[in-house]
Amino acid sequence: MTSSVPLLCSNSFTVNIRDTEDKRRGLSLARIAYTVVDSVAHQKDLEASEKLLKVERWSPGGQNLPFAIFQFSSAATDGETIMNEVSLLQSLGQVSASQSGQVFREFLRGHVREMICEVMAAEVTELCGPKHTPSDSAHYRAGTSPGRVLYEGEREEVVRPRVRCKSDDGASREVELASYRVAKDPEQLQTQIIQAIACGVSTRGVEEIKPSSPGVKRSNVSRLWQEAGSKFVEKLRGKELKSKTWCALMLDGIRLSSEQTAVVALGIDSEGRKHVLDFALGSSENLEVSRELVSRIVARGFSCEHRLYAVLDGSDALRAAVKEFFADAIVQRCLVHKERNIKGKLSKRHWGELSRLFRRLRSVQGIAAAEEVFGELRSFLQPINEEAFRSLHEAGDDLLALHRLEVPNTLHRSLLSTNAIENSFLNTRRKLGRVTRFRADTDQASRWLSYALLEAEKGFRRIAGHDCLKHLIAALQRHEPTTE
Repeated sequence: MTSSVPLLCSNSFTVNIRDTEDKRRGLSLARIAYTVVDSVAHQKDLEASEKLLKVERWSPGGQNLPFAIFQFSSAATDGETIMNEVSLLQSLGQVSASQSGQVFREFLRGHVREMICEVMAAEVTELCGPKHTPSDSAHYRAGTSPGRVLYEGEREEVVRPRVRCKSDDGASREVELASYRVAKDPEQLQTQIIQAIACGVSTRGVEEIKPSSPGVKRSNVSRLWQEAGSKFVEKLRGKELKSKTWCALMLDGIRLSSEQTAVVALGIDSEGRKHVLDFALGSSENLEVSRELVSRIVARGFSCEHRLYAVLDGSDALRAAVKEFFADAIVQRCLVHKERNIKGKLSKRHWGELSRLFRRLRSVQGIAAAEEVFGELRSFLQPINEEAFRSLHEAGDDLLALHRLEVPNTLHRSLLSTNAIENSFLNTRRKLGRVTRFRADTDQASRWLSYALLEAEKGFRRIAGHDCLKHLIAALQRHEPTTE
C-alpha cells in the first residue's frame, strides 16, 4: 500500500518493539525495518527526492509474514511547502515499547498534515501554473494564511496557500481551494458526536472526550443533535409502504413520561419481516392518538388485499381505530397481556397452574383444541376468583381469533402476542435511558423515539414460522358470497 507523505531521512535502521497484536497470535517479537532508498524524479525541470519505507514482520521461528510498503515523497513538486524534519529513530529510541505505538501514530499524524499541504500546493500549481513561470491563467498566488483542517475529528493547524482570480473588470476575488474545503469538512466529526450522544454521552461530556475538536461546546452539540434527530423522524416517516404486501399489524403503547405516551405501529409483511411503521404521541392510548396513527400509515400506503390480522394489547381505543379503517380486520387479543392481567387478580399460589394452562393455549392448534383448554381455564378460575373469571371473558372472541383461522401452530409464538413490538420497546428504553425529562413543548420525544426505534429495527429478524405465513394469508382471504 502506498501513500504520498514526506519523510526526510537518509540512513537505514532497524528497531525491535513489542507488538501486542502479533503477541496474541503467538508472535513474541515484531521487527520493523525502515529502508530509505533515494531516487530521482524529473517533473517540469524540478527534482524531488523520494523515499521508500518498508515494513516487514517476522516470527521467531523464521517464518516471514506478508509485508507492506509505504512510499513517501520528500517535497512538493513546486517547492512551495517547507517540510519539518522528523527523526522517527530518535523518537522510538527514547520511549518504551508500550509507548512506541503512540509515537508512531503521532509520526503519521504529522506527515498526514504535511501531505495535505502538498495536495493544496499541487492544486495551486494547477490553477496558477508553476512558480516563477509566466502563465496566461486568470488565477494568481496571493500569499499564505493560517488555516485549520480536521484529521480523525481533531483540529490541526496548517499554513494554507491563497489564490485570487482576476475578473474582466479588473477586480479580483478570493478562490477557495477545493482540497482545503474537503480537508476541513466536519462531517466525520459530526458523525462521531452524534454517535457519542446516541451512546449516552451528555452534551457537556462531548467536550471532555473531544477536547481538541471544534464545535463541541454544549450549545453546538445540542443544535447538531436536533438537526440529526429531525432527519431520524423524516427517515422513519418517509418509508415507502405501498410496495410491500402486508399481512399483520401490531399496535402498542410505550410510556415516555408522566405526560407523554407513544403509540407505535409495527407491520409484518408476507415474508415475515418486521417493520416499524410510525408512532403518535399523546397523553395516553386514547382514540384520537390511535386514529391519528392508523390514518397516517394508511395515507402512506399501508393496505391489505385480504383481511388484516391485528394483534392488540386490549385497549378499546386501539381496537376502535383499527376497525375504523379496516372494518373486517381479524383482531387477536395478546395472550401475554391477558395472562398478566389475570395474575394481578390471583394469589401467587395459583400462578403456576394459570401459566401452565396459558402455555397449553398458545401451543394447541385449531379452534376445537383451543376451546377445550379455554374450558379448563374457566373451570380453574370460576371457583377461586370471580374478578379473574370476568377478566378471562372480557376479551370475548378476540382471545381465540388466530385459532379460528386454523393455521399451523408454528405461527402462534409470533402472532398470539405483541412480543414482537414489546421487544423493540425493550431496546428503545435502553436508548432512552439517559433522557430524564421529555419536554412536551418541543419535538424532543419524536426525535429520540425515532432514533431509538430505527436502532431497534436494525436487529429485527423474520418472525418464527414465517414459512407458514402463506396459510395465514389464505385464511384471511375475503370470500365473495355465492348467489344461486
